[in-house]
Amino acid sequence: MAGQVDAAIQLLAELVRCAGSVVALTGAGISVPSGIPDFRSPATGIWQNVDPMEVAHIDARRRDPGRFWSFYGQRFQTLRDKLPNPAHEALVELEHRGLVKAVITQNVDMLRRKAGTKALVEVHGSIESSSCLSCEAGYELDQVLARLDRDNGLPECDCGRPLKPDVVLFASSCRSRRSSEPARWRRTPTCCSASAPRSTSPRSRSCRS
Repeated sequence: MAGQVDAAIQLLAELVRCAGSVVALTGAGISVPSGIPDFRSPATGIWQNVDPMEVAHIDARRRDPGRFWSFYGQRFQTLRDKLPNPAHEALVELEHRGLVKAVITQNVDMLRRKAGTKALVEVHGSIESSSCLSCEAGYELDQVLARLDRDNGLPECDCGRPLKPDVVLFASSCRSRRSSEPARWRRTPTCCSASAPRSTSPRSRSCRS
C-alpha cells in the first residue's frame, strides 16, 4: 500500500510540474483531518444521522425554519473554531509557488480562507455569512450566532424575516459568490482533486510522451 501511495504522489507531482496551469478541486474529505465529518461515510457521515431532505432542502427551510436552523445552528457552532490541516496548507504553498492557479471547493467551512488561499471559488457558498431573502440584508457569522441566541434558535433579520445561510441548499441554484473568477481558468488543462480520504486508483497519465 505504501508503495502505491508513493507512486501516486510521484505521478501527481510530475503532472503538476509539467502542467502549464493547475486548478485544485476539493470536497468534504479534505476537511476530515480538521475534525469535520464528511457527509456519506458509513457510521460517521453527517447524513447517516439526519435526512438531508428534512434539514438542508430549500423547501425544508420554508416549511420549518425552526428545524432548519436547529441543524444549521449546531453546524455553525461546530465549524466556527475548526482549523486548517496540512492538506489545506499544502495547497496554499503550491499556490504561493505558482504551481496551483486556484482552488475550487464544494466545502462551506471557511478552512481554505483560514489557510490563506487567495484564488478561491466556493461553489456551494460559505457559512461566513447569512442573508435575508426579503430585504437582502447580510450578516456575518458572529452576528448570526448572536442572533441564534437572541432569537431562540431562529435568527431573524432586522426586518423580522428568518435568515438563510449563504450556502447552496438541495434544490436551489448552485451559483458561487465568486462565479466571475473562473473565467480565466476555463482552459486550464490539469485539475487535481482532493476529497474523501479513501483508496483511489490514479487515472491521470504522465505528461511525458
